[in-house]
Amino acid sequence: MFTGIVEELGEITAVENLGDSCRFRVRGPVVTEGAQHGDSIAVNGVCLTVVEHEGDEFTADVMAETLDRSSLGAIAVGSRVNLERPTAVGSRLGGHIVQGHVDGTGRVLERKPSENWEIVKISLPADLSRYVVEKGSITVDGISLTVVDAGVDHFTISLIPTTLALTTLGLKQPGDPVNLEVDVVAKYVERLLASTQGAGR
Repeated sequence: MFTGIVEELGEITAVENLGDSCRFRVRGPVVTEGAQHGDSIAVNGVCLTVVEHEGDEFTADVMAETLDRSSLGAIAVGSRVNLERPTAVGSRLGGHIVQGHVDGTGRVLERKPSENWEIVKISLPADLSRYVVEKGSITVDGISLTVVDAGVDHFTISLIPTTLALTTLGLKQPGDPVNLEVDVVAKYVERLLASTQGAGR
């Protein structure tokens, strides 16, 4: 489990095409400290497994399903990525519960800079819109954020200078894809309500 609090802005140093999958090599001095084979690291919000670890870099295999359902299919050498290790039991939950399982992708539609923050508008797939509510939580490229405004096909977020400086959202431009993970609690509530209604018939 992750919390959506990005630990560092890493960099893709190699991409190896394996036919129906890819192997990424990622530089991240913070997240590789003490890393071992089999550990999980979230890359732009996608939970990946460490295959190899050497120095300040690790490699991870990405299956075709992940490449198709997330923005990782557009990753290239030199791409900057948000990195986070799983939260330790007993540590503070600084963001919200994040699984690292991407529900879909959106695109940056608009950026409105202000003196001390920036409003970013992001497109929202129709099948995810029911899970996104004003002042609720959403994960964008692995970053736990609060929804400012929730529309039918979009939502907006407000970014403070720290988020702009230390994550990929400071670099994304209109048209760029982003990974989206909605609040898992909302999905469980929906499923439970559906089960209850079905049982009452």
